[in-house]
Amino acid sequence: MTEQPFTEDDYAFLRHARFGELPPAVRPDERIALTETDPGRDRPEESEDPIRWNVQG
Repeated sequence: MTEQPFTEDDYAFLRHARFGELPPAVRPDERIALTETDPGRDRPEESEDPIRWNVQG
């Protein structure tokens, strides 16, 4: 017995069951500009000793 492929409605139901309902869209008048105030801190400062940050796990 061969199974029938899913329809778009079936896929839409499965997406809704898995992820739920999307939040309401943000209106253009509610949007704000993003202002970066601090550089990222994913790397140590250049003045630090690089050997100290060479962590091996």
